[in-house]
Amino acid sequence: MPQNQTQNQTQDQQQQQPVMQQPPQVITTKDYLYLKDQLSWELIAMKKCRHFAAECMDTEIRDAIDKAGQMHQRHYELLLKHLQNNNTAEMQKVQQLQQ
Repeated sequence: MPQNQTQNQTQDQQQQQPVMQQPPQVITTKDYLYLKDQLSWELIAMKKCRHFAAECMDTEIRDAIDKAGQMHQRHYELLLKHLQNNNTAEMQKVQQLQQ
C-alpha cells in the first residue's frame, strides 16, 4: 500500500471521534477555558452579524447576514444550556467517589 494512502487512512481514523449525546457532568479547567473562548467567539460573531445586517441596504444580503447571526445566537444559547448545571456539587460527588 502506498505511504500516502496509509497516512490518509490514519488521519481519517484520528478525525472520527464518537459524538457525545450529552455533556459531561464535570468539566476540566482546560474544557472550561475552551468553552469560555467559544462563548466569546459566538457572542462576537452574533454582534457583528447584527451590526452589519443593520448597515446593509440589500435585503437579500441583510437576510443572509441576519440568518448567520441567528445561527451564532443558537450556538451561544446551546452552549449556555449545556453549562447550566451545578459543577461544584458534581465535583464533590467525584471527590467522594475517590475516597
